[in-house]
Amino acid sequence: MTASFWRETGIVFRRQMRIALRNPAWVIIGLVQPILYLCLFGPLLKPLAGQLGTTNAYTLFVPGLLIQLGIFGALFAGFSLIAEWRAGVIEAERVTPASRTALLFGRILRDVLQLFVQGVVLIGLGFAFGLRGNLVGMFFGLILTVALGTACAAASNAIALTTKSEDVMAPLINSVALPVLLLSGILLPMTIAPQWLQTVSDIIPTKHIVDAVRELFSGAWTLELLWGVLWTVVLVTAALWWGTRTFRRENA
Repeated sequence: MTASFWRETGIVFRRQMRIALRNPAWVIIGLVQPILYLCLFGPLLKPLAGQLGTTNAYTLFVPGLLIQLGIFGALFAGFSLIAEWRAGVIEAERVTPASRTALLFGRILRDVLQLFVQGVVLIGLGFAFGLRGNLVGMFFGLILTVALGTACAAASNAIALTTKSEDVMAPLINSVALPVLLLSGILLPMTIAPQWLQTVSDIIPTKHIVDAVRELFSGAWTLELLWGVLWTVVLVTAALWWGTRTFRRENA
């Protein structure tokens, strides 16, 4: 990628960040649900730590909340794109010589930065509640979560430009996100589920990513970590291709 591409990406990123900083409500709202889960649901897991196969329940729970933050926070990023399209911003950007891919990447970088900051806050709160684990693993777990958020943000932008309607996009995302939330073992590991449910969950890529982040937090790294990384690479590659293709088509 050329220097002009990154310069154009930076211009879009700075504009998007100025908008986000003028109205930080969405960043705060995105953190509210995971924090509530941490405060209200986390203490219930402490007595069950042994049954869940760990000495610290938060090494299972906080990684799940991180993935929840990455999926739900990034998947709803496209709503702002619909508003921009309706206001004519996308049409105005279309007449500039800027790379169509840079228009997408600048927006994704904003979402990635927001997710990283939210993730750091969530992990910090986890320590306050009793989270203990491998610090290096936690850092790489956060990076893996941010990578998943990149995929979700790219897919969200692609959906937004395809539907151009919040009324269509919202139920579409919810219909996908809810089964993913339940079958990925985000709140509780799927190892305690019936065998048939474990079999179903094994076909959900995010289940392997959740398990990988949990292994990174605990420091007990196995082959599941490799599967999580591979699935993350696949999802990021596919989502960026889809988002870039959609953006180029809309701005041709």
